[in-house]
Amino acid sequence: MIVNHEEFHTYVVSRGAALLRVAYQLTGHPCDAEDLLQAALAKTYLAWDRIQDRSSLDSYVRRAMVNINISWWRRRKLEEYPSEELPEVATNHDPRHRYDELEQALDRLPARQRTAIVLRYYEDMTEPEIARTLGISVGTVKSTVSRGMAKLRGDLVVSTPREPIARESIACEPIPREPVN
Repeated sequence: MIVNHEEFHTYVVSRGAALLRVAYQLTGHPCDAEDLLQAALAKTYLAWDRIQDRSSLDSYVRRAMVNINISWWRRRKLEEYPSEELPEVATNHDPRHRYDELEQALDRLPARQRTAIVLRYYEDMTEPEIARTLGISVGTVKSTVSRGMAKLRGDLVVSTPREPIARESIACEPIPREPVN
């Protein structure tokens, strides 16, 4: 096997941060995201000489991450158990912490819905691209994203604040995005 180490290294350095964000959205945990990306890059490294279309490397790595994550997810034991008592819902929400709530709501989605939403809204992939990446039909992508978004909307009920909040007081930091090559 002859691998162009410099070319692979350049790819990982240039796209690593963006791929790590996708891995984090798939797993919901920073350490798991690093492990997932590492495993996907190891598979990519082994297949490097067989990948003819270098413009599709991101798709290859994303697909590897999805497959590995699903494989890991299937192996995990059930960590949540049903309960007869529902937890109390917090009523005071600080609008500045909505990003954390969104991350938590994404974590509660089933793996396929979370993956489809991450690819659609975080990676700006089209429905046909998602369908190819996940190996499902476009109709399944549409219904999966629709159901996932409905769950997110139900999970993220916006409470009306009693006092108006000045826009200057809301600290919002966008997720840094790398330019698309």
